[in-house]
Amino acid sequence: MAGIIQDPYGRILEYVRISVTDRCNYRCRYCMPSEGVEWIPHEEIMSYENILFLCEVFVELGVKKIRFTGGEPFVRKGFVSFLKKVREKFPGLRIAVTTNGTMLEETADRLSGLRLESVNVSLDTLDPQKFHYITVTGDIEKVIRGVDALCAEKNVPVKINTVAMKHFNDDEIRSLVGFARERDILARFIEFMPLDRDVWSQDKYISARDILSLLPDAGSWEPCDPAGRSEVSGPSRYYRNSSTGQKVGIISAVSDHFCNLCNRLRVTSTGVVRPCLFGNFGVPVIDALREKNREAVKKGILKAVAAKPRRGLTGIPGENGLCEERHMSQIGG
Repeated sequence: MAGIIQDPYGRILEYVRISVTDRCNYRCRYCMPSEGVEWIPHEEIMSYENILFLCEVFVELGVKKIRFTGGEPFVRKGFVSFLKKVREKFPGLRIAVTTNGTMLEETADRLSGLRLESVNVSLDTLDPQKFHYITVTGDIEKVIRGVDALCAEKNVPVKINTVAMKHFNDDEIRSLVGFARERDILARFIEFMPLDRDVWSQDKYISARDILSLLPDAGSWEPCDPAGRSEVSGPSRYYRNSSTGQKVGIISAVSDHFCNLCNRLRVTSTGVVRPCLFGNFGVPVIDALREKNREAVKKGILKAVAAKPRRGLTGIPGENGLCEERHMSQIGG
């Protein structure tokens, strides 16, 4: 029988993001410093068997939704086969994936039968030159083909996630909304978060309010429910265009904290359970996973839950200074 994970402030934690790898085929400028990061040796990250066991423990504790992230999850060999095993073992679990989209074209048909809740594709610009600049190694055409291949499968909900940055893509917000509307997918815009002092710049930051004002037909967007159905909610606030019916999401991680509604935990690829994105505390459970010590894994998870803060500090100046070094690729995007 499933339990309930409740933190010291009464929040029910039923959503977990698990990183399957720190590795990525991009070098996005807002995610890691220009010189890159040192990859974690493969023997130090969780095996798929470890992750499957971890999922089992989380489900026993009451988790209803698990999102698999990276780095870039599809660069890890066997990822789609692993997703199939997760679905077979947990038929009622809500499974989602976050990806940069580079490998969707060749995996879309295999993903279509897995009943995924969503595939979130990071897409910060539609301009080929800017895309290559921000990702360092990326090809926008390959990503668009991947998105279209997944859309063609019909039964995999697709979202695009855009980190809004001043003087970079603030002039493309309308175009990205149009891109999503043409494909009947959901566009979400995320405030640039100061997770890493090496890449954060106040000059690039755009608030959620300003993002909303940059949407096409800015006065036509009204707050709405995310999907018209009961779901394990994430941090996005949704808006519906009264004229077209299109929905968009805006994630105000900096300007308007949603900490009081936070229902999630994160697990790094090295098996560290982190209670807060904007914190550096985590509880390692990798040894317990390798030993298949169910009680020790639960103990580690609950220790992390007990340390979940009421409110995370973003690291914006004025909030105890800039953040420590914490590269998003290593936390789990």
